[in-house]
This record gives sequence, C-alpha cells and structure tokens, in this order.
Amino acid sequence: MLVAITGLRLQRSAITLLDEPTNNLDREARARLSGLITSWPGTLVVVSHDLSLLEFMENTAELHAGELTVFGGPYSAWRSHLDKQQAAAVQAAQAAKQAVKVEKRQRQEAEAKLAKRARTGQSSYDNKKGSKILMNQRASDAQVSAGKLRSGSDDKVNAAQASLDAASSRIREDERIGVNLPDPDVPRGRRIAELRGTNRAFVVEGPERVAIVGANGAGKTTLLERVVCGEPLADSEKVSDVVESGTAGGRLLTGRAGYLRQRLDGLDEAATTLENVQSAAPDVPAGEIRNQLARFLLRGDSVYRPVHTLSGGERFRVSLARLLFADPPPQVLILDEPTNNLDIQSVDQLVEALNAYRGAVILVSHDDDFLARLDLDLVLNLDRDGSLTELPS
Repeated sequence: MLVAITGLRLQRSAITLLDEPTNNLDREARARLSGLITSWPGTLVVVSHDLSLLEFMENTAELHAGELTVFGGPYSAWRSHLDKQQAAAVQAAQAAKQAVKVEKRQRQEAEAKLAKRARTGQSSYDNKKGSKILMNQRASDAQVSAGKLRSGSDDKVNAAQASLDAASSRIREDERIGVNLPDPDVPRGRRIAELRGTNRAFVVEGPERVAIVGANGAGKTTLLERVVCGEPLADSEKVSDVVESGTAGGRLLTGRAGYLRQRLDGLDEAATTLENVQSAAPDVPAGEIRNQLARFLLRGDSVYRPVHTLSGGERFRVSLARLLFADPPPQVLILDEPTNNLDIQSVDQLVEALNAYRGAVILVSHDDDFLARLDLDLVLNLDRDGSLTELPS
C-alpha cells in the first residue's frame, strides 16, 4: 500500500483518489502515510473511515440519503457542525409538535363555540324569538362565520403540521444496535486465556478486555490462531511459566470462545442470515433469534436472504451476531482487525455491541480511535522477536 501511494505521489497528478488507504496498515505505516498526505502535490480525494486520517483533510464531503454535501473543515469540525445542526432540528421539531397541539386545541375550542352558537340559534328559531326573515339571516351569517372560522383553524393546523414535518425531516434516524445479550457467566478471577510471548506470559482473567498491537508481520494473527487452535486447559491446570524461544502464542482456558477472523470467512454463503445464526444456537426458537437480529439492524425479509447477497456491513453484523447469540454464549470474544473495511456507522455499532458484552475480549487492531472507545484493561505490544510488552491503556 505504501509503495502504491508513493508511486501515485511521484506521478504528481492534478487529482489523486485514494480509497480506504489505511486498511491493513500498522501504526508506523499510518504515520508515514500521514506524512505523505500533508505534503501531497495537487488535489487529493480520500474515502476513509479512519478518523485520524480524516483530520488531515481540508474539506469533508458526506454522501447521505443520495445527496452530497461539502463542509469546509476536517471530520471533527464537520461532526461538531452536524451534531449542533441535529440538536437544533430536534428542538425545532419539539417546538413544532407543541404548536400543532396548540392549534388543534384551539380548533376544538372554536368548534365548541360554534356548536354552542348553533344550539342558541336553533333554540331561538324553535321559540320564534324574532321574525322568520331575521332569524334566517342570522342563521346564514352564522354559517358563513363558522365556515371562515373552520377554514382559518384548519389552515393554522395544516401550517403547524407542515412545519413539524419539515423539522422532522431534518432529523437523522441513525440506526443503533441495542442488544440484550445473554450473560456468559464470567466471574472475576476466572482464568480465560493465556497469551505467551518470548519474554513472558499474560493471563486474561474474568471479563477483561485486552488489545494486541504491533507492526505488520510481527505475528499478531498467528498469535490469535495459536490461542484459538491450541488445546484448552482444564480449570485445575496451572498456566505454564515456560516461554518458548522465538514463538508467541497461547492457549484458551475455556472451551467457550468466539473467533472473528479478518475476512469473515466463517459464514455459510449459500445459507440465510437466520440459518447462519441458528447453526450456532440450534435450541433457541427462530422467533427469539429474529427479535435479537432486529436489534442488530437485520430486520424483516433480510433475515431470509442468502449471506452472499448482503452488504459488507450486513455480513459483519451477521458474523458478530452469530458469535454473540451462540448457545451457550462465548466467555471470550477473539477479534482480528474487526474495523477493517467497516464504515464509520458500522464501527459505532461494533463499539455498542462490545460494550454490551459481559465476557472477556481479546482483539488485534491498529485503529487507535476504535481502541480508545473501549474500556480496555490491558494493551500488549507484540514485537517482531515475539516478545509481549504491556503498554499504557
């Protein structure tokens, strides 16, 4: 990726387009990329969900609901502007909603007055209080007055409703994951996994959250594979203090683990969303699974679509739901670069799901903004020699 981007920079084209350039780049490579971008010749257009990278942009263009809007400033400034805009829209909608209530109440009061006048006029007519011609004229005038009053009231109600509709249309309905996950029953002190470097070993206990960082090629994915594929230890066994020279690895201390690979290759492409999740929880009723999938924003007929027809974000949510809704639920989630190829909203949804999960989490990521949003207990750096070093979390 760095070689390709360097080649583009040397071409010195008038306009250069970069599509998700930081995917699969480690911290050092991302820092080098930032240096290239700050001195880029010509116009640079970047598509990215990397919030740090977006801070180097002079303008932010958003594609939303088929419309493109451009804001002068980096992502954080645009986000602040949007939040203020949305807060104002919500306030305007609340005021408009109150105005509709007021106009409807006034229309009801006006109708009550008209009904009272009609009863009084009918009573006068029945009791012959006045000449027939005069009473008919009064009745005609009352009808004209009532028509004008009703028309004016309806106009005011319609105008208030139109203002409410306009204000409501400016409010974005950002979909959020809201899941009630089963309790994986991970008490504090329960040994979950061993992470072993060439220098020392770390034990994940209880619902701890551990992030593993390091340069590409250091063996982070290999470490996870060795943890997942290694033989689980019995609860009575002690974690070995022996460290194998030159090799980083580890073992699970529980048989209930969920592993999310980078490429989401654990799904049955021909099967539906519902079938994929049911395969992990065969004893859970389909209706209950559908209710849970709806909270994962997988609703209606989408649960019957084959996985190969789903978007990247949908496929990710299916993979995550399959892990989280497994029966029995996993006591540890192991995630390898989970934010790669996810858009900003999907990353937000992942953060919400992980923060709702009550088990242990072990994840590999280069995305510092993503890691900062998780309540991490331990951050480990894996060096190329296989050593694990604890970093400030």
